[in-house]
Amino acid sequence: MTAIAILLLAAGASSRMRGRDKLMEEVDSQPLLTLMCRRAALTGLPVFVTLPGPSHPRAAATGDAIQVPVPDAAEGMAASIRRGIAALPAGTEAVMILPADMPEVTAQDMLRLAAYFSGHDSPILRATAEDGTPGHPVLFPQRCFKALRTLSGDQGARSLLKAETVQPVSLPGRHAVTDLDTPEDWAAWRRNR
Repeated sequence: MTAIAILLLAAGASSRMRGRDKLMEEVDSQPLLTLMCRRAALTGLPVFVTLPGPSHPRAAATGDAIQVPVPDAAEGMAASIRRGIAALPAGTEAVMILPADMPEVTAQDMLRLAAYFSGHDSPILRATAEDGTPGHPVLFPQRCFKALRTLSGDQGARSLLKAETVQPVSLPGRHAVTDLDTPEDWAAWRRNR
């Protein structure tokens, strides 16, 4: 299973946080980005994390993850995906893409998704909430890498998800859909924990 790499997207601007950095918000006594890098590392899979740049404060929070600078991060999620795919080593058979602002996705969730990967002809695997709502992470087989390298804008890989066969993989509760973009999201999530 080591032919699967995990790509954590952490190059965004946290623009809706009104001056705070959502990836540096504390969860379980550590920055969210540190927690997500640790969880990804617990899978035993190689972990890559996109960052706005090597001197960004987030760089110190990534642990042993391989850092991928995204100088064009202002373009949106596509820039992170393009740079992340370009950084993967030859022989990588699939990439699991996960925005780093999803504090309920666990190492077990990532391993569950990876377990459904069936090689070159595998469909795209997309995590869903228990109720079937599509979310993250999403696992793309290597045949999708060329298309992922040509994405543009802030739509992520939506066009690819429409063009390819996608197999849903249910995760517990709302793990796959809980992302925290605003101070209000954070406050509500912390209240409900």
